[in-house]
Amino acid sequence: MLKLDRYLFGEFLQSTFAAGVVLMIVSFGGVFTDVLRDMASGRVPVGMLLPQLGLVMLNWLPLILPLALMLGVMMGTGRLYRDSEMPVIAAVGVGPTRLLKPLLMLVLPMVALVAACSLWLGPWAERVSRQMVNEANRNLIVAGLEPGAFTEIPGGGGVVFVGAMSPDGSRFSRVFVYRQKEDRIDVTTSNDGEVTVDEKGERYLVLNNGFEVEGPREAGLNYRLLSYKRNEVAMPVGEKKFDPNDPEMLPTSKLFGDPRRDAVAQLHSRIAPPLLTLAFALMAIPLARSMPRQARYGRVMTGFLGYMIGMNLMLMGTKWLEKGKISAALGLWWLVLPLLAIALWLYFFDGRMRRAKLARS
Repeated sequence: MLKLDRYLFGEFLQSTFAAGVVLMIVSFGGVFTDVLRDMASGRVPVGMLLPQLGLVMLNWLPLILPLALMLGVMMGTGRLYRDSEMPVIAAVGVGPTRLLKPLLMLVLPMVALVAACSLWLGPWAERVSRQMVNEANRNLIVAGLEPGAFTEIPGGGGVVFVGAMSPDGSRFSRVFVYRQKEDRIDVTTSNDGEVTVDEKGERYLVLNNGFEVEGPREAGLNYRLLSYKRNEVAMPVGEKKFDPNDPEMLPTSKLFGDPRRDAVAQLHSRIAPPLLTLAFALMAIPLARSMPRQARYGRVMTGFLGYMIGMNLMLMGTKWLEKGKISAALGLWWLVLPLLAIALWLYFFDGRMRRAKLARS
């Protein structure tokens, strides 16, 4: 039976790898779009595209890998049924219990990988991403301003010109800022200034000893000229400031015993993905059972629909925990435990492969 185990494991692995590659490509397109949108709106500094892509993809793996495993096992099992190999395997006495070994050879490493991404790599990537953005927002060069060039304020709110800049990008000279708000325009000039970040993580150009002209965009004489010693010009809103006490930033070990509702929600949202991965993998084989000439992809869509319902319930349950609609003791166990029970029942009972009855003469 070792050859059979290796054969079935190879089928499951090949299909799972193919499904994972396709899902990763599709997900990468969505992540790339989100990061570009954040850069265009000023929430993520320019020049951090590749690091942010890699870190965000780590956060997506607990959602991608369970689906890749489920679809891969279903497609591999569906091919065995379509080519009439599964009835032959069942005829020699290989049932669900015996198939569990080659299935777990693939499922257990995948569950471990999902658990590592959900419990450790994902929170670590989130912390590093926020720290990188927070530190980059303090640097004028990384924030997208270059000396001697006009830089558009994200959102089309105006332009900024900096004549010269210090090597560390924190101080500058000969600055020109043009902003427009509805039917008014604002032009600010200064010979000296610096970049500051307040406690909320918002960036400001602190200008010293300059002038500001404010007036209508259309024809009119309602202009005002101001002379100032210090003027703070708000830059585009940056990404949310890194808060080491935010439950999303905390390591999983520090969430245990944290009484905050959002900390409890975050803990359960990290524990649930590996358990759901195991449940979806066990469901894959009975859901993929079909007749030799039956359509192959109809049951795959059924499995995909079940995955979408399960994951959406997990996300909704996390929100309910944060808002206090579900008790901390209940957590997400109301979803995970019944789903595991259903998966075990489907695998060992409803999805049992029976030997063909001999026709009576």
